[in-house]
Amino acid sequence: MTLRVSRSIFRGTALAALLALVASCGLLGGEEQKPAQQSNGQVEKSKVVVGVLPILDVAAIHVANKKGYFKEEGLEVELKTIQGGAQAIPGLVNGELDMSFGNWVSFFAAESKGAAKAVDGLKLVADGYQAKPDMFLILAAGDSAIKNPKDLAGKTIAINTFKNIAELTAKATLEANNVDPKTVTFKEMPFPDMQAALQNKTVDAAFLVEPFITRAQRMAGAVTVLDAASGPTANIPIAGYATTGKFAKENPKTLAAFQRAITKGQKDAADRPTVEPLLVEYAKVDKETASLVHFGEFPTTLDATRLQRVATLMKTYGLLQNDMDVKPMLLAPSGS
Repeated sequence: MTLRVSRSIFRGTALAALLALVASCGLLGGEEQKPAQQSNGQVEKSKVVVGVLPILDVAAIHVANKKGYFKEEGLEVELKTIQGGAQAIPGLVNGELDMSFGNWVSFFAAESKGAAKAVDGLKLVADGYQAKPDMFLILAAGDSAIKNPKDLAGKTIAINTFKNIAELTAKATLEANNVDPKTVTFKEMPFPDMQAALQNKTVDAAFLVEPFITRAQRMAGAVTVLDAASGPTANIPIAGYATTGKFAKENPKTLAAFQRAITKGQKDAADRPTVEPLLVEYAKVDKETASLVHFGEFPTTLDATRLQRVATLMKTYGLLQNDMDVKPMLLAPSGS
């Protein structure tokens, strides 16, 4: 009886060893290599194109790329420079962009008008940036007669795109300082062109963000006329990442992977030593300017209540015709 049991055990052990050998041989060659690629197979689309601007606000996505957070999730992220959130909409609709960074005003306005109806509307993937003092400023040239908000009445102010977060916060803070926004003319131009426009008097003032604020102050002696993230717009949510409903339905695992990676990037973006070298690379500013920029907040969660504040202000200042509930636009975070 003991002999039979021993033989049975031996046969079982030998069979297990044989199976292990076959499995290991299969993993070393030919068709059986496929399971080793499952990390990439977890996403429906391993390479995604994301629209970004050359500004501090998008530091997190550069951090996530640099630290390999996207690669860990099986993603390759190609960054495509755009002028503003409004420009992102057609890129998302026509499929040129899979996702894009943009300001909430542009995304909400586009959704309210059905601009992305053909692709099942716009969906919000992740929060990106929230205002703090001194990082959302209207500046004038150092030799300008414009010294305070009231001097902006009747003047021309450069903004990167019309009907966006810059226009909204400018109007709100102008009114809070007893300036009728209707007396101001907004002129559209890219952020990198605004410093020269101030210097050659093409515009009277410019609505700038970092790192362009610090560069204009250092290089052109630009002075602050109005902090557009103050009073009624203090701590206002500025921008984040969006996609289309169509892309979201077809690529849920891809978006979940992006959310996990960008959340790590958002956490790390609060660390100046991490971000400053990247600003030199992607925003093309010198090291000293990068060391002086004013940081905003890099939120790590999408909060409907916080974002609803933007939609409410939009209705107040005529950028939305009707009340809008932003909650249906939010994509559930990964893992929920």
